[in-house]
Amino acid sequence: MLSRELLRKIRKIEISASRLVSEQLAGRYHSVFKGRGMAFSEVREYLPGDEVRSIDWNVSARMNRAHIKLFVEERDRTVMLLVDMSASGLFGSQELSKREAAAEMAAMVAFSAIVNDDRVGLIMFSDQVELYLPPQKGKKHVLRVIRELLSFEPKSRKTDVAVGLEYLRRVIRRRCVAFLLSDLLDDNWLGPIRMASRKHDLVPVLLCDPLEFDLPNVGLVVLQDLETGQCVEFDTSGRGAALYRKRMAAADAQRATQLQRLKLDFVRVQTDESHVDALVRFFRRRERRMRHL
Repeated sequence: MLSRELLRKIRKIEISASRLVSEQLAGRYHSVFKGRGMAFSEVREYLPGDEVRSIDWNVSARMNRAHIKLFVEERDRTVMLLVDMSASGLFGSQELSKREAAAEMAAMVAFSAIVNDDRVGLIMFSDQVELYLPPQKGKKHVLRVIRELLSFEPKSRKTDVAVGLEYLRRVIRRRCVAFLLSDLLDDNWLGPIRMASRKHDLVPVLLCDPLEFDLPNVGLVVLQDLETGQCVEFDTSGRGAALYRKRMAAADAQRATQLQRLKLDFVRVQTDESHVDALVRFFRRRERRMRHL
């Protein structure tokens, strides 16, 4: 049975995500994630201003008046949410942990999808597949996705992005839009992402927290790796602090460069920033890129 606190969180995300989708995201989502193609709908009489190339000459000859073919977009699109459930997602120095930020981002994507009559599926993974929800339409299904993201307890604390992407390849045979929500702290992510992006429209969502890049000067602290449990003493006021910041900034820049080389549109989400702003920026970048294709 769900706790009152969990129900409150689910309801809060539902309300905020629904409002943001209706006000800012649904139209942008539709414009950047097209359907599978155009399907014939009907024939109607030609009107001034119609595209001449749409004239159906056979029907026009039979009816002795010009008629055009009308087409509608075939959506039938599947959106998959691949969410990294490793223990590093529990970290958060702000109001939200990285995992909670992932849940909010996933909710906004999922509500955008169902408003556009697309199906939404969920793969939760650590270094194994933890949960799979097959793609479905409808609000009830999206609320279950949100509930699982907030309440599910993974069996493993470790991570392996390749596991989630390989499972996606096996269960989703046709091309889909796949949002990969992870901090990508796994060293073995570049090859699997490259392979998955050849088949699917892959959108990495990089989850991060500001404290991961700039530790406050508080002297000697004990840091713990949430995935391995290993602890280490670290002097935040010593020379190592500056080196740490430099290495983290370099690793972050390298991740972005590698994704850009793969020509992937990606979203960067920090726990102290507006998630909807990050998603809107992503849609704008993708719109610009699509105009130049």
